[in-house]
Amino acid sequence: MGIKYPLILINFKAYREASGRRGLELAKVAEKVSKETGVTIGVAPQLTDLAFVAAQVDIPVFSQHVDDVPPGSYTGHVTLEAVKDAGAVGTMINHSERRVRADQVDVVVKRARELGLVTVVCTNTPEVTAAMAALGPDIVAIEPPELIGTGIPVSKAKPEVVTASVDLVRRINPNVKVLCGAGITTGDDVAAALRLGTVGVLLASGVVKAKDWEKAIRDLIEPIIKRA
Repeated sequence: MGIKYPLILINFKAYREASGRRGLELAKVAEKVSKETGVTIGVAPQLTDLAFVAAQVDIPVFSQHVDDVPPGSYTGHVTLEAVKDAGAVGTMINHSERRVRADQVDVVVKRARELGLVTVVCTNTPEVTAAMAALGPDIVAIEPPELIGTGIPVSKAKPEVVTASVDLVRRINPNVKVLCGAGITTGDDVAAALRLGTVGVLLASGVVKAKDWEKAIRDLIEPIIKRA
């Protein structure tokens, strides 16, 4: 599935606020706003809710993680085939809360490409971003872990991390798209991320923990609508 950019990707993590039916409710709010505005809003529900959510919304649904194993005797693992069967368009991998080795990322990226799945590889520094871009994922998402969940956006607190990552990716593999995350909560944060050369943002608590999900999402996409 091709992804239209800019992209707002909402990671539900393991938050209770977006678990089970509440996760579906949040996904439906994202779908509503996306359809009304034309802005691409993707969601990454908890793995146990992946098929449940993907079957009931018409926006990009991502797995939060996948393992580098084929179908077979791998108890407790999550395969690319399984997330595709569940209806996901792609998967995140190497989030700061679920780090994996570079060789595992390489396997996942190659096998995902064969299966037609989109890969979002999370990174924490420009150097790691460059290394991951060399593996050829569809998207890299730069997120300094010390800013995740703080409400302090990387696009403002550490813009040099974003710009350095964007510059390196353009040199190494210009086909790879760049998102930024960590502390993203407002439309101003998204506008700053776009000005720094990214094609969108990856965020979690800024939406999931908001009292009004629709208001939070509409605030995020306002600068994208104004640019259109």
